[in-house]
Amino acid sequence: MESMIEIKGLSKHFGALRAVDDLSFEVTKGEVLGFLGPNGAGKSTTMKMITGFLAPTRGKIRVGGMDVGRKPVRCKSMIGYLPEGAPAYPDMTPLGFLRFIAAVRGFDKLEAEERVRNVAARVNIEAVLQQPIETLSKGFKRRVGLAQAILHDPEILILDEPTDGLDPNQKHEVRQLITEMAKSKAIILSTHILEEVEAVCTRALVISAGRMVFDGTPTEFEAQAPAEVSTNRMDWVFRKLTSDDQGVTV
Repeated sequence: MESMIEIKGLSKHFGALRAVDDLSFEVTKGEVLGFLGPNGAGKSTTMKMITGFLAPTRGKIRVGGMDVGRKPVRCKSMIGYLPEGAPAYPDMTPLGFLRFIAAVRGFDKLEAEERVRNVAARVNIEAVLQQPIETLSKGFKRRVGLAQAILHDPEILILDEPTDGLDPNQKHEVRQLITEMAKSKAIILSTHILEEVEAVCTRALVISAGRMVFDGTPTEFEAQAPAEVSTNRMDWVFRKLTSDDQGVTV
């Protein structure tokens, strides 16, 4: 499969703190990479470097075969990014916000309206399109953030806790959407919900204190638990792999 994201020797230091420490991995088209780790492990920092929002201290990042540092605009055009907290303009409506995003992406008015209409239906926010974003529930705000990430139909999706704040039915809908999109995209999905890894991810990568501690399929991840652990096997493995994390939030 075609490699869409290539990370080699990636590190990010904030003074004496090594937030990310010598990470190397690839993500190919058709993969959904579950990016796991405790709070402060370096997940969000890594995703911000991939998307070009943070410059690495060391290492190389290639998106679609291009160096992010040398061709940042072209690389960013290939990525849909849902950051932590789904920031948006609170006084805008979802309709106005998505129209603004479409204009930033360079779509003419006709195509922009079609894309906004289609993406609103895909993430099920049609009922709140005319409400100020500041009045929306956390779940609706999250879905507005997801809508802006997929509006331009990018080849790569970087999703930081995409189901955070959603109720069980909404989580199921978003997971179905991710599974559907994965057929033609490379997706990195950061999550604290291990059942989400089983539900939508083809691969799991775990980092702790900025370092990789596991990379394999969800089945291989669960198999790390000893036979005597009969329930919550993924939880057991996650706690075991990340027991040395320093607990510093980055």
